[in-house]
Amino acid sequence: MNAFTRKNITKTTLGLVASGALLFSLAACSMDSGTSTDTSSSSSSSSSEPSAASTPAASIADLSNGVDTQVAVDASFVEALTSLGLTPGVVGTATFTDGTFAFPITGGNVDYYGPDSDVRPYVQGEIDHDGSGLSLTAADGTIVELTDFRIDPGESKLYGTVTANGTVAAEDAYLFNLWGGTLKPIQMEGSNAVLEGTTVHISPDAASLLNQTFKTDAVQDEMLVGVAKITAATE
Repeated sequence: MNAFTRKNITKTTLGLVASGALLFSLAACSMDSGTSTDTSSSSSSSSSEPSAASTPAASIADLSNGVDTQVAVDASFVEALTSLGLTPGVVGTATFTDGTFAFPITGGNVDYYGPDSDVRPYVQGEIDHDGSGLSLTAADGTIVELTDFRIDPGESKLYGTVTANGTVAAEDAYLFNLWGGTLKPIQMEGSNAVLEGTTVHISPDAASLLNQTFKTDAVQDEMLVGVAKITAATE
């Protein structure tokens, strides 16, 4: 586990990954969901399972060759951590460079059916980040680790494992909301497709768990964490 200081944390990145036209479709889907994951969640709750006749307009069956998901931490989140006396760090294969976290993508799949189809949500699948994550260390030595991130593009939510002082407190816990209202148009950097602008917010479940663990009420539901950037190799 590597720790870092407030001085060099300026941004954070977290998000979904797919390639080419599918990445663009993921962007459009997130933007259509508005500025709250409540809309996305309600859509997901009334989702229709793909029928045998339903064929995705685009599909990535295996994301194990994906690049990474990054998060650039917002200054307000750094200030909140500092006020709580918490020191953030990285776990496993995650890295922190020039103010940006990076979590390697280890697997998953994405199917895109499109807004004109009868399948809802029209982006389905998951993006896995096994073996990496974030840590938060309190002055009294309490350590909470958030690892093995799993992103659900249909719900615009991120799930993961929560460990407190080496003991698993929750598995596949709902940790972050992903809001797509500030997404930028897709760009290409060489052969990589880049999608940036989704904001990342602490979920109500994570806020409650962190407040309980660190004996505080300072972690607010929907607190801004940072801005997401998605990079995917297209060849």
